[in-house]
Amino acid sequence: MSWDTQETRRRLKDAATVEFAERGPDGTTMARIAERAGINKERLYKYFGDKRTLFESVLSDELDKLAASVPPMAPAFDDIGEYAGHTFDYHLAHPELVRLLLWEGLAGGPAPDEVKRTAHYKDKVTAVAAAQRAGLVDAALDPAHLVFLLTALAAWWGSVPQLARMLTDTDPDDKEERARRRESVVEAARRLAAPR
Repeated sequence: MSWDTQETRRRLKDAATVEFAERGPDGTTMARIAERAGINKERLYKYFGDKRTLFESVLSDELDKLAASVPPMAPAFDDIGEYAGHTFDYHLAHPELVRLLLWEGLAGGPAPDEVKRTAHYKDKVTAVAAAQRAGLVDAALDPAHLVFLLTALAAWWGSVPQLARMLTDTDPDDKEERARRRESVVEAARRLAAPR
């Protein structure tokens, strides 16, 4: 029987994503990841090297999934609210991403793939700045700050579900409440970015 390398790598990465999201890179071990995947720990080291490298690979993959799933800001910026809404949807459907980002921030040090990630975010800032010059987006805000605020607005509901529950006194899995939260994100993003 031949070994399915791709399937093994996928299972290891899936297990690592769950472990890192739950416990952070410092709170889990390569042994736990291998056990969760049902694969020998030596294979994990063979495919991914050390734990830091594996964490960086997992986080990079998850960010790539976000970028591929959320449509970019429309060139005409006809509905920046829906951009925030799509980002909100993605984060609620994939809570592991926000947890990985929080663990990354807590760990400190250089960010994995920082050059690539910086370029990705700078593209967003450049697009916002162009929309500001065209009068489509409020020019009073620093374009980098606006991109950050839109990202925070869309992701924060899923980042601190306990705070959301305390403020709204509702279950975050309630479909009507989710819809209301999304509407709030979309409307707040529209108002934040609207030209004055």
